Amino acid sequence: METLLNLNGKKYSLSELKSGFTNQKASSYEHSCLQFCHRWLKGEYNFILQTSGTTGTPKKISATRDQLRASAKLTADYLGLQKEYNALICLDTNYVAGIMMLVRSLESGMNMYVTDPAANPFDKISSDTKIDFAALVPYQIQAILKSKKKNRFNDGIFLIGGAPLSKKTIDELQSCSGIFYATYGMTETLSHIALQRLNGENPENYFKILSGISIQVDDRGCLIINAPHINSTSIVTNDLVEMIDHDKFIWLGRADNIINSGGVKIIPEKIEAVVELIFNELKLENRFFIAGLPHSELGQSVSLIIEGNLPEIQEKNIIELMKEKLSRYEVPKSIWYASTFLQTETGKINKVKTLETIQKN
Repeated sequence: METLLNLNGKKYSLSELKSGFTNQKASSYEHSCLQFCHRWLKGEYNFILQTSGTTGTPKKISATRDQLRASAKLTADYLGLQKEYNALICLDTNYVAGIMMLVRSLESGMNMYVTDPAANPFDKISSDTKIDFAALVPYQIQAILKSKKKNRFNDGIFLIGGAPLSKKTIDELQSCSGIFYATYGMTETLSHIALQRLNGENPENYFKILSGISIQVDDRGCLIINAPHINSTSIVTNDLVEMIDHDKFIWLGRADNIINSGGVKIIPEKIEAVVELIFNELKLENRFFIAGLPHSELGQSVSLIIEGNLPEIQEKNIIELMKEKLSRYEVPKSIWYASTFLQTETGKINKVKTLETIQKN
């Protein structure tokens, strides 16, 4: 049976896509999906990929067909993806995460069920359609867990990327019988190069690299990736890691996020993990992040940025608990509020733009 592309309920055969058949009424999102499939099936060799701009200025990078195929094969081999599986593609296919889902499907012979990147993509998928494989971002995971579609997580393999998943959400996944992995990667590595099992009998607290990849750390403690299928030279990252073994590591945070407060270097992601536990304890659902704001004496001061507003009593509770659980250097010197966090086009918090807005007001 020929592999199927089901795009927001419209069905296309691969032979139609290869011949250049397109839907003139397609939305811009649908058009990007149809166009990529057409180019891939025609055998085009060179592709331009767009970065999300989460950790810097958005940019474009080039990738070859061989590189994309090699990346897809690493994932397919690791997860055991099979022909005629049903893959749910609900990430923007203008970016590498969505594009790689198309490549994995096309190369493995999986049927593709493509929806707009909505909070709950299962709203557009028939309950009779079994999903064997999907890639999601944290806000989609959270939306599905809160909905009546949570039972769709009891079967299939799910990759989660784009941002770290909260401990609360990971705990909720323990009751789901599907298989969940956190991913580590970036546009430059053509999606993920390492996976972390989040649930099941033996959940992991570390990332394990895929076959053919090797890693090391530099003198900053940042990860260096050797991926021969992508590049003959090493990829030097700004990700601070703790090496567990030659093929395993724990992600600690970003070197370019480090806060230098009075000469003390502080990793904001470490503080965020503690603040998350505090918010859970106080039953607060506001989004937040830690940032270093300019300070006349310290250079930078640790600050807690919260989305929305909190009653004064709750703010006092947060401060008291932070003083109990954090060192004196890590306790935020100030708390700032933003009515709404600004986001990147791929749905991640744009911390730089959010801070610029706060400081202007």
